[in-house]
Amino acid sequence: MICYLLPFFAGFALSASLIVAIGAQNLFVLRQGLKKEDVGMIVLFCGLSDALLIVAGVSGMGAFLNRVPQLSTAFALSGALFLAWYGLKSLQRAKNQDSMTVTQAQSVSLGKALAAVAAFTWLNPHVYLDTVLLMGTASTAQPIALRPFFAAGAASASFLWFASLGYGARLLQPIFAKPQAWRVLDMLIGCIMLFLAALLFWQGGQHIF
Repeated sequence: MICYLLPFFAGFALSASLIVAIGAQNLFVLRQGLKKEDVGMIVLFCGLSDALLIVAGVSGMGAFLNRVPQLSTAFALSGALFLAWYGLKSLQRAKNQDSMTVTQAQSVSLGKALAAVAAFTWLNPHVYLDTVLLMGTASTAQPIALRPFFAAGAASASFLWFASLGYGARLLQPIFAKPQAWRVLDMLIGCIMLFLAALLFWQGGQHIF
């Protein structure tokens, strides 16, 4: 039993260290959690996406991506455009929020929410670097028979993190009962999105030029 737990917790620890960071996907999950909108579906989508990418990395897809740098460039530029659009939208929303509270925050349909989180997830080249390349490389330290346990541990960390972020956001609701808190959050989201967009444009442009 111990021989199975060691790779499981190795994958869990590595995944947790990579995923707990301020990023576009995490900020979107946090915002949905604060609004209590489709939290279960958003958490499930993020967890399943990470699990799929982790399994792909452990299965050897990372080697393929290394041989096709054009694919990473396409993801970087597409992701940059989306992040820039969403960042500007967040800043505009912050500018117009004169009396918004947690119960009045703008609602979006489930379809639009899933489309947004899908873009944050699949158009971010860093997610492939972390979950496919890095996790895939780290898994090679485990015997082949134990790699599924490594992948299971890594995926479990993702599910736990997104569930904690989405459902734990309600603990912040007393703060976001104040309209000013929403303005600060959207300004923060907008600035981070634009920064990440600029970073992706720079990284993608390096491969083109």
